[in-house]
Amino acid sequence: MEYRKIGDNKVSLLGFGCMRFPTKDGKIDEALSEEMLDIAIKSGVNYFDTAFPYHGGESELFVGKILKKYDRESLYLATKLPIWDVNTLDDAKRLFNEQLTKLDVEYVDFYLIHALDKNRWKEVLELGILDYLDGLVAEGKIRNLGFSFHDDYEVFEEILSYRKWDFCQIQYNYIDTDIQAGDKGYELSVKLGVPLVIMEPVKGGVLAMLPEDVTAPLKSIRPEASTASWALRWVANHDNVKVILSGMSSYEQVMDNLKTFEKFEPLTEEEEAAIKGVADTINSRTRNGCTGCRYCMPCPFGVDIPRAFSIWNEYGKYGDERKAVKRYFVDTAPEKLADVCQKCGACEAECPQHLNIRDDLERLHEELLKLNNN
Repeated sequence: MEYRKIGDNKVSLLGFGCMRFPTKDGKIDEALSEEMLDIAIKSGVNYFDTAFPYHGGESELFVGKILKKYDRESLYLATKLPIWDVNTLDDAKRLFNEQLTKLDVEYVDFYLIHALDKNRWKEVLELGILDYLDGLVAEGKIRNLGFSFHDDYEVFEEILSYRKWDFCQIQYNYIDTDIQAGDKGYELSVKLGVPLVIMEPVKGGVLAMLPEDVTAPLKSIRPEASTASWALRWVANHDNVKVILSGMSSYEQVMDNLKTFEKFEPLTEEEEAAIKGVADTINSRTRNGCTGCRYCMPCPFGVDIPRAFSIWNEYGKYGDERKAVKRYFVDTAPEKLADVCQKCGACEAECPQHLNIRDDLERLHEELLKLNNN
Protein backbone atom coordinates (compact mmCIF):
# COMPACT_ATOMS: atom_id res chain seq x y z
CA MET A 1 0.00 0.00 0.00
CA GLU A 2 1.19 3.53 -0.82
CA TYR A 3 1.46 5.80 2.24
CA ARG A 4 1.91 9.54 2.66
CA LYS A 5 2.27 11.87 5.65
CA ILE A 6 -0.17 14.29 7.26
CA GLY A 7 1.94 15.78 10.00
CA ASP A 8 3.35 12.82 11.90
CA ASN A 9 0.59 10.50 10.67
CA LYS A 10 1.47 7.88 8.04
CA VAL A 11 -1.82 7.54 6.18
CA SER A 12 -2.77 5.19 3.34
CA LEU A 13 -3.17 6.96 0.02
CA LEU A 14 -6.43 5.03 -0.44
CA GLY A 15 -8.97 6.02 2.18
CA PHE A 16 -12.22 4.14 2.74
CA GLY A 17 -15.21 6.47 2.38
CA CYS A 18 -18.02 5.16 4.57
CA MET A 19 -21.06 6.79 2.98
CA ARG A 20 -21.81 4.23 0.26
CA PHE A 21 -21.75 0.83 1.95
CA PRO A 22 -23.84 -1.83 0.21
CA THR A 23 -27.36 -2.00 1.64
CA LYS A 24 -30.02 -4.61 2.23
CA ASP A 25 -33.64 -3.69 2.94
CA GLY A 26 -32.64 -0.03 3.27
CA LYS A 27 -29.98 -0.70 5.91
CA ILE A 28 -26.24 -1.25 5.74
CA ASP A 29 -25.50 -4.81 4.64
CA GLU A 30 -23.29 -5.36 7.65
CA ALA A 31 -21.94 -8.78 6.72
CA LEU A 32 -20.77 -7.71 3.26
CA SER A 33 -19.58 -4.31 4.45
CA GLU A 34 -17.55 -5.95 7.22
CA GLU A 35 -15.87 -8.19 4.65
CA MET A 36 -15.01 -5.12 2.59
CA LEU A 37 -13.52 -3.29 5.56
CA ASP A 38 -11.60 -6.38 6.67
CA ILE A 39 -9.92 -6.95 3.29
CA ALA A 40 -9.12 -3.24 3.02
CA ILE A 41 -7.45 -3.22 6.45
CA LYS A 42 -5.62 -6.48 5.73
CA SER A 43 -4.29 -4.86 2.54
CA GLY A 44 -3.00 -1.78 4.34
CA VAL A 45 -5.82 0.78 4.22
CA ASN A 46 -5.72 2.68 7.50
CA TYR A 47 -7.87 5.81 6.91
CA PHE A 48 -11.65 5.57 7.38
CA ASP A 49 -13.91 8.53 6.71
CA THR A 50 -17.45 8.67 8.08
CA ALA A 51 -19.83 11.45 9.11
CA PHE A 52 -22.84 12.10 11.31
CA PRO A 53 -25.51 11.83 8.55
CA TYR A 54 -24.09 8.97 6.47
CA HIS A 55 -26.50 6.05 6.02
CA GLY A 56 -29.16 7.87 8.01
CA GLY A 57 -26.88 8.16 11.03
CA GLU A 58 -25.92 4.47 11.02
CA SER A 59 -22.45 4.76 9.47
CA GLU A 60 -20.68 5.98 12.60
CA LEU A 61 -22.23 3.21 14.70
CA PHE A 62 -21.27 0.51 12.21
CA VAL A 63 -17.74 1.80 11.55
CA GLY A 64 -17.07 2.18 15.25
CA LYS A 65 -18.20 -1.39 15.89
CA ILE A 66 -16.05 -2.92 13.13
CA LEU A 67 -12.91 -0.93 13.93
CA LYS A 68 -13.15 -2.16 17.54
CA LYS A 69 -11.72 -5.46 16.26
CA TYR A 70 -8.42 -3.75 15.49
CA ASP A 71 -5.65 -1.94 17.33
CA ARG A 72 -6.94 1.63 17.78
CA GLU A 73 -3.51 3.15 17.25
CA SER A 74 -3.04 1.38 13.92
CA LEU A 75 -6.01 3.03 12.20
CA TYR A 76 -7.09 6.60 11.54
CA LEU A 77 -10.74 7.53 12.05
CA ALA A 78 -12.22 10.65 10.48
CA THR A 79 -15.67 12.08 11.11
CA LYS A 80 -17.36 15.45 10.76
CA LEU A 81 -19.36 18.04 12.66
CA PRO A 82 -22.74 18.52 10.91
CA ILE A 83 -22.58 22.29 11.00
CA TRP A 84 -26.09 22.64 9.53
CA ASP A 85 -27.43 21.18 12.80
CA VAL A 86 -25.50 23.67 14.92
CA ASN A 87 -27.41 26.74 16.06
CA THR A 88 -25.57 27.27 19.34
CA LEU A 89 -22.20 26.30 20.77
CA ASP A 90 -24.02 23.85 23.02
CA ASP A 91 -25.26 22.07 19.88
CA ALA A 92 -21.67 21.55 18.74
CA LYS A 93 -20.69 20.18 22.16
CA ARG A 94 -23.67 17.82 22.26
CA LEU A 95 -23.05 16.52 18.75
CA PHE A 96 -19.36 15.87 19.30
CA ASN A 97 -20.02 13.92 22.49
CA GLU A 98 -22.76 11.96 20.73
CA GLN A 99 -20.30 11.08 17.98
CA LEU A 100 -17.72 9.81 20.47
CA THR A 101 -20.44 7.61 21.95
CA LYS A 102 -21.61 6.27 18.57
CA LEU A 103 -18.05 5.54 17.47
CA ASP A 104 -17.20 4.18 20.94
CA VAL A 105 -13.87 6.00 21.02
CA GLU A 106 -12.14 8.47 23.31
CA TYR A 107 -10.71 10.60 20.52
CA VAL A 108 -11.06 11.26 16.78
CA ASP A 109 -7.93 11.25 14.64
CA PHE A 110 -9.23 13.62 11.96
CA TYR A 111 -12.20 15.85 12.72
CA LEU A 112 -13.75 18.07 10.05
CA ILE A 113 -16.26 20.87 10.04
CA HIS A 114 -18.57 19.37 7.45
CA ALA A 115 -19.32 20.95 4.05
CA LEU A 116 -18.28 24.51 4.70
CA ASP A 117 -19.59 27.24 2.43
CA LYS A 118 -19.79 31.02 2.83
CA ASN A 119 -22.82 31.05 5.13
CA ARG A 120 -21.73 28.12 7.29
CA TRP A 121 -18.26 29.61 7.70
CA LYS A 122 -19.86 32.81 8.97
CA GLU A 123 -21.80 30.78 11.56
CA VAL A 124 -18.63 28.97 12.65
CA LEU A 125 -16.96 32.29 13.41
CA GLU A 126 -19.99 33.87 15.06
CA LEU A 127 -20.61 30.91 17.38
CA GLY A 128 -16.99 30.50 18.50
CA ILE A 129 -16.83 26.93 17.23
CA LEU A 130 -13.14 27.11 16.33
CA ASP A 131 -12.19 27.99 19.90
CA TYR A 132 -14.23 25.06 21.17
CA LEU A 133 -12.64 22.63 18.70
CA ASP A 134 -9.17 23.95 19.51
CA GLY A 135 -9.95 23.16 23.12
CA LEU A 136 -10.77 19.57 22.15
CA VAL A 137 -7.44 19.39 20.34
CA ALA A 138 -5.68 20.56 23.49
CA GLU A 139 -7.53 17.87 25.48
CA GLY A 140 -6.48 15.18 23.01
CA LYS A 141 -10.03 14.41 21.92
CA ILE A 142 -9.24 15.64 18.41
CA ARG A 143 -5.80 14.92 16.98
CA ASN A 144 -6.11 16.76 13.65
CA LEU A 145 -8.58 19.53 12.83
CA GLY A 146 -9.78 20.41 9.33
CA PHE A 147 -12.82 21.03 7.20
CA SER A 148 -14.54 19.76 4.07
CA PHE A 149 -15.58 22.27 1.47
CA HIS A 150 -18.34 22.99 -1.08
CA ASP A 151 -18.35 26.51 -2.50
CA ASP A 152 -16.40 28.77 -4.87
CA TYR A 153 -12.64 29.31 -4.84
CA GLU A 154 -12.86 32.77 -3.26
CA VAL A 155 -14.58 31.30 -0.20
CA PHE A 156 -12.02 28.48 -0.07
CA GLU A 157 -9.18 30.99 -0.11
CA GLU A 158 -10.75 32.91 2.77
CA ILE A 159 -11.22 29.81 4.93
CA LEU A 160 -7.90 28.13 4.16
CA SER A 161 -5.97 31.35 4.83
CA TYR A 162 -7.80 32.14 8.08
CA ARG A 163 -5.66 29.91 10.30
CA LYS A 164 -3.24 27.02 10.22
CA TRP A 165 -5.32 23.92 9.48
CA ASP A 166 -3.97 20.41 9.98
CA PHE A 167 -5.62 19.28 6.72
CA CYS A 168 -8.64 19.94 4.56
CA GLN A 169 -10.89 17.93 2.26
CA ILE A 170 -11.96 19.04 -1.21
CA GLN A 171 -13.68 17.63 -4.28
CA TYR A 172 -11.07 17.12 -7.04
CA ASN A 173 -10.87 15.06 -10.21
CA TYR A 174 -9.67 15.51 -13.78
CA ILE A 175 -12.99 17.01 -14.87
CA ASP A 176 -13.71 19.27 -11.89
CA THR A 177 -10.54 21.36 -12.09
CA ASP A 178 -12.28 24.72 -12.45
CA ILE A 179 -15.16 24.35 -9.98
CA GLN A 180 -15.18 24.73 -6.20
CA ALA A 181 -11.56 24.75 -4.96
CA GLY A 182 -10.22 23.19 -8.16
CA ASP A 183 -6.68 23.62 -9.46
CA LYS A 184 -6.34 27.04 -7.83
CA GLY A 185 -7.36 25.59 -4.49
CA TYR A 186 -4.82 22.80 -4.88
CA GLU A 187 -2.04 25.31 -5.56
CA LEU A 188 -3.12 27.39 -2.57
CA SER A 189 -2.96 24.33 -0.32
CA VAL A 190 0.61 23.71 -1.49
CA LYS A 191 1.57 27.34 -0.85
CA LEU A 192 0.08 27.31 2.66
CA GLY A 193 1.33 23.81 3.50
CA VAL A 194 -2.10 22.32 4.18
CA PRO A 195 -2.31 18.58 3.31
CA LEU A 196 -5.29 17.51 1.23
CA VAL A 197 -7.79 14.69 1.53
CA ILE A 198 -9.73 14.26 -1.71
CA MET A 199 -13.39 13.34 -2.12
CA GLU A 200 -15.20 12.57 -5.39
CA PRO A 201 -12.01 11.49 -7.23
CA VAL A 202 -14.20 9.48 -9.61
CA LYS A 203 -16.98 12.13 -9.61
CA GLY A 204 -19.53 9.97 -7.81
CA GLY A 205 -18.73 7.00 -10.06
CA VAL A 206 -19.25 8.92 -13.33
CA LEU A 207 -15.58 8.64 -14.32
CA ALA A 208 -15.72 4.88 -13.81
CA MET A 209 -18.49 4.39 -16.37
CA LEU A 210 -17.51 6.43 -19.41
CA PRO A 211 -18.52 5.44 -22.97
CA GLU A 212 -16.08 3.11 -24.70
CA ASP A 213 -15.23 5.58 -27.44
CA VAL A 214 -14.16 8.11 -24.79
CA THR A 215 -11.91 5.68 -22.92
CA ALA A 216 -10.33 4.12 -26.01
CA PRO A 217 -7.07 6.13 -25.61
CA LEU A 218 -6.72 4.85 -22.04
CA LYS A 219 -7.44 1.24 -23.01
CA SER A 220 -4.84 1.40 -25.76
CA ILE A 221 -2.16 2.16 -23.15
CA ARG A 222 -3.35 -0.11 -20.30
CA PRO A 223 -5.95 -2.57 -21.61
CA GLU A 224 -6.23 -4.29 -18.22
CA ALA A 225 -6.71 -1.15 -16.12
CA SER A 226 -10.18 -0.11 -14.97
CA THR A 227 -11.50 3.29 -15.99
CA ALA A 228 -11.77 4.21 -12.31
CA SER A 229 -8.08 3.52 -11.75
CA TRP A 230 -7.13 6.25 -14.24
CA ALA A 231 -9.16 8.83 -12.31
CA LEU A 232 -7.62 7.74 -9.02
CA ARG A 233 -4.06 7.81 -10.38
CA TRP A 234 -4.62 11.30 -11.81
CA VAL A 235 -5.51 12.59 -8.35
CA ALA A 236 -2.66 10.66 -6.72
CA ASN A 237 -0.20 12.27 -9.12
CA HIS A 238 -0.52 15.46 -7.03
CA ASP A 239 2.07 15.38 -4.25
CA ASN A 240 0.04 17.38 -1.74
CA VAL A 241 -2.81 14.85 -1.96
CA LYS A 242 -2.30 12.60 1.04
CA VAL A 243 -5.53 10.55 1.10
CA ILE A 244 -7.94 9.77 -1.74
CA LEU A 245 -11.35 8.74 -0.47
CA SER A 246 -13.30 6.13 -2.38
CA GLY A 247 -16.89 5.50 -1.34
CA MET A 248 -16.74 1.81 -2.14
CA SER A 249 -20.11 0.09 -2.43
CA SER A 250 -19.08 -3.41 -3.55
CA TYR A 251 -16.38 -5.96 -2.83
CA GLU A 252 -15.28 -5.71 -6.48
CA GLN A 253 -14.69 -1.97 -6.13
CA VAL A 254 -12.55 -2.58 -3.06
CA MET A 255 -10.41 -5.10 -4.89
CA ASP A 256 -10.01 -2.87 -7.94
CA ASN A 257 -8.97 0.10 -5.81
CA LEU A 258 -6.53 -2.03 -3.81
CA LYS A 259 -4.97 -3.15 -7.08
CA THR A 260 -4.43 0.51 -8.00
CA PHE A 261 -2.78 1.51 -4.73
CA GLU A 262 -0.95 -1.59 -3.50
CA LYS A 263 1.71 -0.91 -6.12
CA PHE A 264 0.95 2.66 -7.09
CA GLU A 265 2.49 3.83 -10.36
CA PRO A 266 2.66 7.59 -11.08
CA LEU A 267 1.35 8.70 -14.45
CA THR A 268 3.78 8.83 -17.34
CA GLU A 269 3.77 11.82 -19.70
CA GLU A 270 1.93 9.70 -22.25
CA GLU A 271 -0.72 8.79 -19.67
CA GLU A 272 -1.15 12.40 -18.54
CA ALA A 273 -1.70 13.41 -22.17
CA ALA A 274 -4.23 10.60 -22.62
CA ILE A 275 -6.24 11.71 -19.59
CA LYS A 276 -6.20 15.31 -20.80
CA GLY A 277 -7.52 14.07 -24.13
CA VAL A 278 -10.33 12.20 -22.39
CA ALA A 279 -11.21 15.31 -20.36
CA ASP A 280 -11.22 17.44 -23.51
CA THR A 281 -13.48 14.94 -25.27
CA ILE A 282 -15.92 14.87 -22.35
CA ASN A 283 -16.04 18.65 -22.11
CA SER A 284 -16.49 19.00 -25.88
CA ARG A 285 -19.75 17.07 -25.59
CA THR A 286 -21.33 19.69 -23.37
CA ARG A 287 -24.63 20.65 -24.99
CA ASN A 288 -24.43 24.36 -24.16
CA GLY A 289 -22.37 26.78 -22.08
CA CYS A 290 -24.67 27.17 -19.07
CA THR A 291 -22.59 27.84 -15.95
CA GLY A 292 -25.47 27.56 -13.48
CA CYS A 293 -25.15 31.21 -12.45
CA ARG A 294 -28.97 31.48 -12.22
CA TYR A 295 -29.14 35.02 -13.63
CA CYS A 296 -31.97 33.68 -15.81
CA MET A 297 -34.08 32.86 -12.76
CA PRO A 298 -36.81 33.01 -11.73
CA CYS A 299 -38.55 31.98 -14.92
CA PRO A 300 -41.97 33.72 -15.14
CA PHE A 301 -43.55 30.39 -16.02
CA GLY A 302 -41.69 28.22 -13.50
CA VAL A 303 -39.08 26.39 -15.60
CA ASP A 304 -35.97 25.45 -13.59
CA ILE A 305 -33.64 26.47 -16.41
CA PRO A 306 -30.24 25.80 -14.74
CA ARG A 307 -31.34 22.36 -13.55
CA ALA A 308 -32.64 21.40 -16.99
CA PHE A 309 -29.38 22.49 -18.63
CA SER A 310 -27.32 20.70 -15.96
CA ILE A 311 -29.11 17.42 -16.70
CA TRP A 312 -28.75 17.92 -20.45
CA ASN A 313 -25.06 18.80 -20.25
CA GLU A 314 -24.25 15.90 -17.93
CA TYR A 315 -25.98 13.53 -20.32
CA GLY A 316 -24.04 14.96 -23.26
CA LYS A 317 -20.71 14.54 -21.50
CA TYR A 318 -21.14 11.12 -19.92
CA GLY A 319 -23.88 9.44 -21.93
CA ASP A 320 -25.76 8.02 -18.92
CA GLU A 321 -29.27 7.73 -20.37
CA ARG A 322 -30.88 6.17 -17.31
CA LYS A 323 -29.57 8.86 -14.97
CA ALA A 324 -30.65 11.67 -17.31
CA VAL A 325 -34.18 10.32 -17.63
CA LYS A 326 -34.51 9.82 -13.89
CA ARG A 327 -33.21 13.28 -13.00
CA TYR A 328 -35.42 14.97 -15.57
CA PHE A 329 -38.70 13.06 -15.55
CA VAL A 330 -38.72 11.57 -12.04
CA ASP A 331 -36.74 13.91 -9.80
CA THR A 332 -37.94 17.19 -11.35
CA ALA A 333 -41.47 18.47 -10.78
CA PRO A 334 -43.51 18.51 -14.03
CA GLU A 335 -44.21 22.23 -13.67
CA LYS A 336 -40.47 22.93 -13.82
CA LEU A 337 -39.70 21.01 -17.02
CA ALA A 338 -38.52 22.70 -20.20
CA ASP A 339 -41.79 22.20 -22.09
CA VAL A 340 -43.46 24.70 -19.75
CA CYS A 341 -41.44 27.44 -21.48
CA GLN A 342 -43.62 30.04 -23.23
CA LYS A 343 -40.68 31.56 -25.13
CA CYS A 344 -41.11 34.99 -23.55
CA GLY A 345 -37.36 35.65 -23.75
CA ALA A 346 -36.97 37.16 -20.28
CA CYS A 347 -34.22 34.65 -19.48
CA GLU A 348 -32.14 35.44 -22.55
CA ALA A 349 -32.10 39.14 -21.69
CA GLU A 350 -30.36 38.27 -18.40
CA CYS A 351 -27.99 35.50 -19.53
CA PRO A 352 -24.30 36.55 -19.22
CA GLN A 353 -23.36 33.76 -21.67
CA HIS A 354 -25.87 35.04 -24.29
CA LEU A 355 -27.28 31.54 -24.73
CA ASN A 356 -30.22 30.79 -27.00
CA ILE A 357 -32.13 29.54 -23.98
CA ARG A 358 -35.54 29.20 -25.62
CA ASP A 359 -34.25 27.10 -28.49
CA ASP A 360 -32.03 25.04 -26.18
CA LEU A 361 -34.91 24.28 -23.82
CA GLU A 362 -36.94 22.98 -26.74
CA ARG A 363 -34.03 20.87 -27.97
CA LEU A 364 -33.25 19.36 -24.60
CA HIS A 365 -36.85 18.43 -23.90
CA GLU A 366 -37.18 16.71 -27.28
CA GLU A 367 -33.92 14.82 -26.76
CA LEU A 368 -34.74 13.64 -23.24
CA LEU A 369 -38.31 12.80 -24.20
CA LYS A 370 -36.98 10.57 -26.96
CA LEU A 371 -34.73 8.81 -24.43
CA ASN A 372 -37.66 8.33 -22.08
CA ASN A 373 -39.77 6.77 -24.84
CA ASN A 374 -37.09 4.32 -25.94
